[in-house]
Amino acid sequence: MNYILFDGTSRNNLLPFTYTRPVADIRIGILTIREKWERMLNEKTSTLTKTYLQEKFPLINKSDDILINASFLPTKALVEIIKNLKDNQAVYYRGEVVAVHTSERQEAIKQQQYDKIEYTDTLLQIKNTWDIFASNKEALEADFKLITNGRKSASIPDSVFVKNPKNIFIEESAELDFCSLNATDGPIYIGKNAKILEGAMIRGGFALGENSVVKMGAKIYGATTIGPGCTVAGEIKNVVLFANSNKGHEGYLGDSVIGEWCNLGADTNNSNLKNNYAEVRLWSYETKSFAKTGLQFCGLMMGDHSKCGINTMFNTGTVVGVSTNIFGDGFPRNFIPSFSWGGAAGFSTYQMKKVKEVAKVVMERRKIDFDEIEERILEHVFELTKEYRHY
Repeated sequence: MNYILFDGTSRNNLLPFTYTRPVADIRIGILTIREKWERMLNEKTSTLTKTYLQEKFPLINKSDDILINASFLPTKALVEIIKNLKDNQAVYYRGEVVAVHTSERQEAIKQQQYDKIEYTDTLLQIKNTWDIFASNKEALEADFKLITNGRKSASIPDSVFVKNPKNIFIEESAELDFCSLNATDGPIYIGKNAKILEGAMIRGGFALGENSVVKMGAKIYGATTIGPGCTVAGEIKNVVLFANSNKGHEGYLGDSVIGEWCNLGADTNNSNLKNNYAEVRLWSYETKSFAKTGLQFCGLMMGDHSKCGINTMFNTGTVVGVSTNIFGDGFPRNFIPSFSWGGAAGFSTYQMKKVKEVAKVVMERRKIDFDEIEERILEHVFELTKEYRHY
């Protein structure tokens, strides 16, 4: 069977992260949504997304396809139903298509009458940016079971202070020494070639991706996911870093989501709670206004390739777009458009020539090529986001 993951109606509510990736490639828990589906289906997937992203994330159409809404996270029961769908049958959950089996070539999900199967068990759906950190605990626990089922963890070094070791899994090539791991409140997963340096204190749920580093003295609270190729330090609570991003120094980061290729300067801090304890509102690209989150704790949403200088301060519920460069005194505004350069004193446009130069250097450090496909994606996002830059 040919499986295709499509963006669905949640895509605009997941900007700025979906400017540079399909919904399927958002990380939540330990794995990306695509990785979850592929493990549980035991099949590779392709992608139905925006045209400008299809070059990097191609669509493979065949005469017999099952299309899956990537905003939904898989469960064993759901996967079993999807695998057994007949032509023109669709699974629905609370009025929304979860999956459809079709023999027609698909360039989009057509509004037609399918033979409906209503899914009645609870499903986890990522509908808004804040769901990524707010639902991370549940997703992390599910991924931990999926990844570690039937496997044996590497031994925990004698120098490590540990609590509830049965809820900890360490890959063989990981390195850790003289740190503390407390898995009482959630599982702890340490990936391949990951390192936890001396004095780091970690409470689960927690996931450390392949080739990532937790520096000395870090204080990390669950439910936190540090994706592959990241370096973190300071105080972190309920945060998801997608991959290849750094928070390498002191400072607080809480209830936040950080994309790829980001860097937070030394002593960067974010607020995740308003002084009056009121509900946090967050910028919505869908409505082009500030949306209610229903949350009292909500911090920073930062799109790919964005950076901030030392001592940067972010207000509660700040949204930072793609490829911004933020620096200077004071609190910058709580919605910073993509390709912005500046801070509280004012912004100008971060010109594409400089954007490309920085991206090339940053990605080369991870031995990844900033190729023409990546260039074209950023150029397209630059044009898409012009309306927000009034400089």
